[in-house]
Amino acid sequence: MGRQERIARSIVHAIIRTNVNGTKKKASNPLGILLALFSAFFSLYQLLMRKIRPADFAKLRREYWDVSDDNYADSFRPREGAKDEEALTAIGDMGFSGSTFYATTDQKYLVKSVPRHSEHSFFRNDLLTPYVQHMATHPQSLLVRICDFLGASGASIGRILRLAPSHHIVMENIMYGREEAENRGDAKWENWDLKPTSYFYPERDIADGALTSDATKEQLADEFHDKIVLSQEQADDLFARLEEDTKLLAEHNAVDYSLFLVRMKLPREEVQEEVQPEAAKSDSNLAPPEDGPSVPPQPPTWKTGVASADGKYVYRASILDFFWAKHKIQPRFMTLLINLWNLLISKDGPMSITTTPEEYRERFLKMCRGYVDIKKD
Repeated sequence: MGRQERIARSIVHAIIRTNVNGTKKKASNPLGILLALFSAFFSLYQLLMRKIRPADFAKLRREYWDVSDDNYADSFRPREGAKDEEALTAIGDMGFSGSTFYATTDQKYLVKSVPRHSEHSFFRNDLLTPYVQHMATHPQSLLVRICDFLGASGASIGRILRLAPSHHIVMENIMYGREEAENRGDAKWENWDLKPTSYFYPERDIADGALTSDATKEQLADEFHDKIVLSQEQADDLFARLEEDTKLLAEHNAVDYSLFLVRMKLPREEVQEEVQPEAAKSDSNLAPPEDGPSVPPQPPTWKTGVASADGKYVYRASILDFFWAKHKIQPRFMTLLINLWNLLISKDGPMSITTTPEEYRERFLKMCRGYVDIKKD
């Protein structure tokens, strides 16, 4: 069993073998307990994981997102005859953060590792309580729905040597339904991970990017070369959601978050005439799967799909990666380095990870507004 499989196994065990209150079933005899401790300590990749604040996330899932405990756990159960680690599939790459990514076999949830101490400690100690409160009081929030937060428990060689990530978040998969759409022969879904691109990116801007590989530069923020056509009501609702969510993030010093945008083309051979958004909403092929991870609230929202005002597309959107906080040690060190660069070498301005939370929020909202074209009645 390789590294990815062992990490997956530890995640699955933490979710399906842990009660809502965070307790696990333990061996009933002293020898079993001793062997379990011995195995856990000498493990390189399969760390003993525990749920952090499980009752809070269970309440969000059950009371606000209409996801029962059984349905949630079922997404992490292996199919009959399969091994536990086969309930998750490794996806994507390591990225700049060194994160590992997994998807459940039913595609309802994604698991992302949070290896940096500055990020998982910020979420645990600073943002978790405000996040839970915000998601409970703002059911149409665009912040990604985090369904569980896992952290390594106890000492192990793998944890000491950082051979495996010590923390993971389980979040809804905003791309849920894509596989079903592709099987139907619908148009391919498009997606963009959007951040303000006017900041200083050393990988792109130093020596015009000649010192960095194309693969590295491709991991920078995407650019959306189009417009999201919305009615005035739709646009006002979107901007209100963005204002509320980014206000929370700025208040807790978060920067460098992104808007993940998904676009689905209407499943028609040709669009011969404009159709009203109401017509697009009624198209059964565009409706989110009824067994989706978090379908409510109704009517359709940016989580489930909003039809454009020109009737050509359905969009989903979510705010991701809000774990970089300016007051943590690593961000403060990076800020110092960039300030010295600007002072001594070249005045390139701040990076997205070194600017202030207020300034980042301002540019982020300006970017989002710039992607919207309001259709007049």
